[in-house]
Amino acid sequence: MTELMSGLGQHAVDYEDFFENGGIGLHVVDRAGRILHANRAELKLLGYDAADYIGRDIASFHADEDAIDDILARLSRGEVVERYPARLRARDGSIKHVEISSSGQFENGELVHTRCFTVDVSQIKSVERAMTQKEARYHQILDALPVAIYTTDARGIITYFNRAAAELAGREPKIGQDQWCVTFKLFTVDGKAMPHDQCPMAITLKEGRPVRNVEAIAQRPDGSFFPFLPFPTPLRDEHGQLTGAVNMLLDLTDRKRGEDAVQHLSAIVESSFDAIVSKDLDGFIRSWNRGAERLFGYAPAEAIGQHIGMLIPPDHHDEEPRILERLRRGERIESYETIRQKKDGQLVPVSLTISPVRDATGRIVGASKIARDITVTKENEHRIRMLMREVNHRVKNQYSVILSMIRETNKRSQSPYDFEKQVRERIMALSRSHDLLVSADWKGATVSDLLAAQAKPFGREDAITMEGPPIRLSPNAVQYLGIAFHELCTNSAKYGALSGSQGTIAVTWGITGEQGNRTLKLIWSEEDGPRVNSIARNGFGSVVLKRVAPQALSGTSDLKYGANNVVWTLEAPAPFVEASLFDDRGTDCDLRDSASL
Repeated sequence: MTELMSGLGQHAVDYEDFFENGGIGLHVVDRAGRILHANRAELKLLGYDAADYIGRDIASFHADEDAIDDILARLSRGEVVERYPARLRARDGSIKHVEISSSGQFENGELVHTRCFTVDVSQIKSVERAMTQKEARYHQILDALPVAIYTTDARGIITYFNRAAAELAGREPKIGQDQWCVTFKLFTVDGKAMPHDQCPMAITLKEGRPVRNVEAIAQRPDGSFFPFLPFPTPLRDEHGQLTGAVNMLLDLTDRKRGEDAVQHLSAIVESSFDAIVSKDLDGFIRSWNRGAERLFGYAPAEAIGQHIGMLIPPDHHDEEPRILERLRRGERIESYETIRQKKDGQLVPVSLTISPVRDATGRIVGASKIARDITVTKENEHRIRMLMREVNHRVKNQYSVILSMIRETNKRSQSPYDFEKQVRERIMALSRSHDLLVSADWKGATVSDLLAAQAKPFGREDAITMEGPPIRLSPNAVQYLGIAFHELCTNSAKYGALSGSQGTIAVTWGITGEQGNRTLKLIWSEEDGPRVNSIARNGFGSVVLKRVAPQALSGTSDLKYGANNVVWTLEAPAPFVEASLFDDRGTDCDLRDSASL
């Protein structure tokens, strides 16, 4: 202990007296875990004499071996441990809940010993257990009540609900997820939809006040409705801060029996966009809302009294007996996707939710059916599958092009640096073309947009003039013309007009010929620039311009250069270049085939 006090000067005596006689336990442990010192508070906490405690392995007093191993490991790494929760064994066999704060003493980078301060929190843990038990008893009382009750936090997130609330709502609310209400859907008493964030509970939390005498109507997931009166009340802590709210839902079903309740519920059903139909257990239609008329084409007078089979196509007639049998057993059928038939004979995909309807005695007398038109959903699913197949095709094609770029660039690179630079630039060029296609939903891109995208990284876009009709290129043409434009711009940036302030580039294009024999002709003409070095016969750019791009478009090309000019001409059949409603009709041209040029 004397060593620990060194360096404290005139305050050493005061500190030592505090450590030895204070209420906070202190023990010193060497790097092997052996106890070197313990103050009176530490010994008193665990009930040991100094002779029985000092000199022993500290791990033997810990109820959790992992905890002391973790503490010692942290201290060995030079970390400071603050309020680490642990459990210590007292001499009488009891377990003490403590929080340990510790730091290490190092010499020459090696841990010499640690000083550990121990605070007894057993009483706090005991209080926490008592509070938990009290809360459990509180919930037991609420669970036993026949009235629906639930609570939320200050944000309106549900924290508790009793069984009566779940039964009233007809669903199991999700603790920590559902907000404001335990019910499925809410409506005002005049049948208007009520968003959950405008319900009485939400108002209570937003304005911090109880809400009274505001009746509402809720819809269960099975389509049934019930009127209720909520009693939301804010909850506050000892400082008056809002911590949440409690709500009691009084079921008004019995009170609202009669014509008034029937009229309100009927209005809700009639205003629903979904088709809501009721039938008896023999399958005859008893009610028919506007949504049903809108979906199936039958007026109420044409449908009520008829058998539900008139909506079922012949190849689905076996469904109704199975549905009725399940309903007689009291089962609910949810999200059942099938096909139904309209008045005009048109078939429509629907999602059905079918629930048994009971009379006042609980006897099943029929069924309620909610039918939702899922035509758009099915079309979207089909479109997504088509797009996924198209994406798969595009990705594979891109992989092929990139692999070919890497292979051919490697053959013509002088150094790893050149290889990495050229591959990166060419893949970025491919990416720019790809971005144009993605932004247009793979419907293609115009020649001018493609050329502008590929020329932008090189600067001097003002040196390039473009003239031609707004031809929309197919995805295949965008990909390969994009590569060609990149190679032309790269050559120009090294040797031509884009390398300085001299020279211009004129790009013109057009469609010639009659219908059925139309041809795209595109000319890249670079004039008055610096003296042009000849494009290597077997260089990557030459291969792309002379063979890869024209062959991919089933066309031909010509590359000429003079002392101060470069002219590249491409001619290709218009059907292989222009975008259409069909998949790309261009010819895939693997760059590996260009090696022989």
